[in-house]
Amino acid sequence: MRQMRAQFKTEQEFTKALAGRGLTRERLRSDLQRKSGINAMMEAEVAGTVAVTDAEIREFYDKNPDKFKQPEAVRASHILIRAPQGGDEAAKKAARTKTADLLAQVRAGGDFGKLARENSSDGSAQQGGDLGFFPRGQMVPAFDQAAYALKPGQVSDIVETQFGYHIIKVTERRDATTVPLAEVTDRVREFLTGQRKQERAEAFIKVLKSKSKIEILI
Repeated sequence: MRQMRAQFKTEQEFTKALAGRGLTRERLRSDLQRKSGINAMMEAEVAGTVAVTDAEIREFYDKNPDKFKQPEAVRASHILIRAPQGGDEAAKKAARTKTADLLAQVRAGGDFGKLARENSSDGSAQQGGDLGFFPRGQMVPAFDQAAYALKPGQVSDIVETQFGYHIIKVTERRDATTVPLAEVTDRVREFLTGQRKQERAEAFIKVLKSKSKIEILI
């Protein structure tokens, strides 16, 4: 009740709002206590009756293969040199020249991560340019196309996007696959348990209302 009272500036406003809903403080207190008791009964009833077996987990896994597909993905790092959008050709040329110089350093054996940390304008610079894994189609088209054309260890030519100029290095590739059941067992068990608790709770409330005609406050 304190939380509800706190929403109003004065006691008078609170009392008026209750009256508008056909309630008094005493009726509200009684209803809240009843709701608390019902919730406790429901929790006790539901919690002790929910169990998910390994066979049910396997059945859900087998019947929902799309939920466990892991798409093809690449892991890449990049160096981004931002270039202004619009007509500042001199600044754009300077940005491309800097990118070309960095690309030459990379191809001469320079440390990609170090060069990214020192020069990249992207937030990934602190991680040496590492973007982690990303599926096909997640990045802007030019970047995506260039990254997926590379094999692990290969470095792209200069790639231009609306963000500027990129040098991309692919570090890993991962084929499309289905995540093994062993890796998702706990997640499936948690999902099915929650689903079953919800079903049991709804059934319990339905029975309770039909027997006692109790109004459940929402």
